[in-house]
Amino acid sequence: MKLYYSPGACSLSPHIALKEAGLPFDLVKVDLKAKKLEDGSDYLAVNPKGQVPALSMDNGQLLTEGAVIVQMIADKAPAKNLAPATGSDDRYKLQEWLNFIGSEVHKSFGPLFQPVLSDETKQFFKDRLMGKFKYIDGALAGKDYLMGSHFTVPDAYLFTMLAWADRMKIDLSGFKNLMAYKARVAARPNVKAALEAEGLLKAA
Repeated sequence: MKLYYSPGACSLSPHIALKEAGLPFDLVKVDLKAKKLEDGSDYLAVNPKGQVPALSMDNGQLLTEGAVIVQMIADKAPAKNLAPATGSDDRYKLQEWLNFIGSEVHKSFGPLFQPVLSDETKQFFKDRLMGKFKYIDGALAGKDYLMGSHFTVPDAYLFTMLAWADRMKIDLSGFKNLMAYKARVAARPNVKAALEAEGLLKAA
């Protein structure tokens, strides 16, 4: 498999999932502005959407949506318990988390990366994000991870969004459950390995 990524982008989520799953894969870096790969070839020829993540599978198929990619990764390594069984009540709960993070959190960050938008507009979306993070903070009460005591693929996605909050200087220090959760995920060896591979964390 090949994971097409850009350092610190939402492709960090499947990168972490692949590390946690212990599956073999190659990393292919994408210049998102130029839509080029490191060898100068056209990324749009690989993924016409022009976005990351994209996962090229060994059978030649390409998956391009993060919430789907991480579930596929989890299903390829069932012994790692990165997702509950397909069709179970807990699987639908996991999908609920993936959809919430994707539609309510991830998409609310988009305007913050746009230099043409006013500070007032960006503040609206920051305030909106604070409401979403407040909800997640409450949902984490008494839990180590989103689904309970065990790390699953939505945790990789949420951790990536928390890293974006740092980039955008969104102060989440008032959310004690969320801060403890972030530290817990950051301490995982496979999370550290993914961050190091993307040049986001210096190797120890």
